[in-house]
Amino acid sequence: MVNTKFSRTWKSSKLPRKQRKYLKNAPLHIRRKFVKSHLSKDLMKKYSTRSIQLKKGDKVKILRGQFSGKTGKVNKINLKLSKIYIEGVESFKKDGNKSFYPIHASNLLILELMTEDKKRFKTLNVKVVKSGGKNHG
Repeated sequence: MVNTKFSRTWKSSKLPRKQRKYLKNAPLHIRRKFVKSHLSKDLMKKYSTRSIQLKKGDKVKILRGQFSGKTGKVNKINLKLSKIYIEGVESFKKDGNKSFYPIHASNLLILELMTEDKKRFKTLNVKVVKSGGKNHG
């Protein structure tokens, strides 16, 4: 029997230990899919999808935890830990320094998308129209 580090079949298992193993040992290109968040209602109608992968620069609202209700831009995404760091959401250390507070992507709601990334919108099948330009499609 070969003891593999990662297998896609763990995802299809009902066993919680295999589900956890899938999440923990997944390579980075698959972990990218774990940092998805729900869209706000108006964005949901516009893009006709419920959730989308987070990117640096997206404006989000925190739904759970001690910072619930706060909004800010995504500053950093840690795929290893599946954590998101948001501007203005910081904890204070004993020495007085600030550090970003890690939040899981499932506890966020996307309010605005960063529209500079064209590849991101190709997957949604939506054309992003620049202001002042003509749409020929």
